[in-house]
Amino acid sequence: MREDTGRWVSFADKDLRLAELALENGIYVYAAYHAQQAVEKYLKAYLIEHDRPYPRTHDIKILIKECAKIDKELEELLEIGADRLTIYAIEARYPEATEETTKEEAEEAIKVAKKVRETILNKLTQK
Repeated sequence: MREDTGRWVSFADKDLRLAELALENGIYVYAAYHAQQAVEKYLKAYLIEHDRPYPRTHDIKILIKECAKIDKELEELLEIGADRLTIYAIEARYPEATEETTKEEAEEAIKVAKKVRETILNKLTQK
C-alpha cells in the first residue's frame, strides 16, 4: 500500500474509532456521522491507491461506483447498504436535517463501515 493511501486508511480508522466511542457514549448522530466519514475515506483511499482522482463528494454511492470502475466486485458494497450512510454526512451538521439518529441506526452504520473497511483492506492487500 502506498504511503498516501495508508494515511487515508489511518484517517478512516480514526473516524471508525470515534464512531464506536460516540456509540458507547450514547451520541448516536455522531456515531453514524463518523461511520459515514470512515466509509468515505476508505473508498477515497482505494481510488488514491489506483491513481484515480476522487470526486469531492460525501455521496457514498458515487464513490462506490467510481471504485467499481476499477473492480466490479466493489458494487457489493451497495448490496450491504453502504450508500445509505450518505445521509449521516448531513444529519450531524444540521439539526433540522432530519429526526434524531437511533441507537440501532448508529449500530448498523458502524457495522456497515466495518464491512467496508474489511472489503477495501482486502482489495488493497491483493493489489
